[in-house]
Amino acid sequence: MTIHRLSTTWYGDIYDCVDFYKQPAFDHPSLKNHNFHPKMKPTLPRRKQTSGTSKSNESTIWLNDQGCSFGSVPIKRVTKDDLIRQRFMPPPEDVAFHTQFSKISNNHSESKRRFLSAQGYRVAIVSTLKNRNNKFGGAGMAATIWNPKVKGQQHSGCRLKVQRRSDILQIGWRVDPTLYGDNNTRRFIHFQAGNKHCFNTLCPGFVLVNYEAPLEALFDKTSRRGEAAWEYSMYIDRDIVNGNWWVLVEKTHKEVGFWPQHIFTDLASFATHIEWGGMAYSPPGIPEPPMGSGFFPLQITEYDGTCRRLTVLNYRGETMDVETTPHTDNPDFYKVYDIPKEEINENFKHIMYYGGPGEST
Repeated sequence: MTIHRLSTTWYGDIYDCVDFYKQPAFDHPSLKNHNFHPKMKPTLPRRKQTSGTSKSNESTIWLNDQGCSFGSVPIKRVTKDDLIRQRFMPPPEDVAFHTQFSKISNNHSESKRRFLSAQGYRVAIVSTLKNRNNKFGGAGMAATIWNPKVKGQQHSGCRLKVQRRSDILQIGWRVDPTLYGDNNTRRFIHFQAGNKHCFNTLCPGFVLVNYEAPLEALFDKTSRRGEAAWEYSMYIDRDIVNGNWWVLVEKTHKEVGFWPQHIFTDLASFATHIEWGGMAYSPPGIPEPPMGSGFFPLQITEYDGTCRRLTVLNYRGETMDVETTPHTDNPDFYKVYDIPKEEINENFKHIMYYGGPGEST
């Protein structure tokens, strides 16, 4: 691994500025003979910039503005403590569909499909309707940023999730002491390709092109209830030409990097399922942590965990209208509301509210 120099963030994280061609992504066996380069740009539809009443969470993180330079990418230095902690990372969230039958007359029953989140995970989400014939080419949202209180091996956050069968892509924010070693709110990406899964650049797969925006950077500003909320815009879009899945962030749709089409089986094609909203994890036997703002939503942006401008792209990369449905695993601890765009003003478009105290009260 060729290191150009070290860069330190104002909050103390150390990054190696690694030569683009020596980054961990290219250790993936499917990427040995790649033709990627630092000036790569995706072929994507032109999105409109987001707007609204929330404050944008965009800032310079580098100490003395000494970040990485073009031709290199920031790779967070992994310490011995990181490796010890991450041995206790839970398995990836496993969501299955379960069919229930409810009796609607003396001789008839109606089948209903619902989510079952497994292995200690809980969600409060809005999702597209299950249909294996869906052909989605991307999705996006602008999410408010919070700092839910977790401890031990708990974590809590908000994510955009793109999926086709066992292949999954995620981007969002999370408070995760096991992954990050602190209780700060940080960005994350995650992919699952068959039985392989990975956060950020902890294993090969994700190709960084942006030399200014680390994947696991800390949000220096988080929302406070009753004040104008801080938010972050994020997108996962499929390149129309080659099928690579790009991560874009902020109102300007800054290109962070991409998961190459070659590392997937199911997502080598289009996605069939999209989710937006909150998730929380607690080990078995441990009370479930807060989610979002830590309170049940009032359907007020300044008080709630929110994801607004929920968007979906079709197979041509065009914004499309989709039917969605809300779901929460445990409405005693977390709630969710799905507000379609026709019911709200132009700035918010399609919005969802989520969150709750968990078992902390």
